[in-house]
Amino acid sequence: MEARTLVVYFSATGTTKALAEYAADILGTDIYEIVPEEPYTEADLAYYTGGRADQEQGDPSARPAIAGTIENMEDYDTILLGYPIWHGQAPRIISTFLESYDFSSKTILPFCTSHSSGIGSSDTNLHALANRANWLPGKRFPAGTSREEIESWLNQVL
Repeated sequence: MEARTLVVYFSATGTTKALAEYAADILGTDIYEIVPEEPYTEADLAYYTGGRADQEQGDPSARPAIAGTIENMEDYDTILLGYPIWHGQAPRIISTFLESYDFSSKTILPFCTSHSSGIGSSDTNLHALANRANWLPGKRFPAGTSREEIESWLNQVL
């Protein structure tokens, strides 16, 4: 059976979505959006206001619920995992996702978007949540990253 890739992403504001769509189009792969069961509002996302995102990021055990599942995860060998940086880390909904499936023998390639933060430890901190996966080094992209930049990166790492 031919190796199959899935692009999975969470994007509260659309920045990460654009890059995930570029990657899926370039690779000719399936794409899956992590949709929170309770959508985030603008107030939820306002930094340093004590809103929902602040509260979740401040609680390492927070696991926001995801609406829907990937029924055929076993069909994929490589997962491109996209997320925004929230307070220097992946949003806790990414933890929910990683704890929802068996990633044994799968390759995970993380990528993130941020207006200012680098990828930092956001990708390596996720490794423990899918410790039987083969994790490739992740990359951070700023808002407005072009399709060509994503294509160049994918050509280097895959």
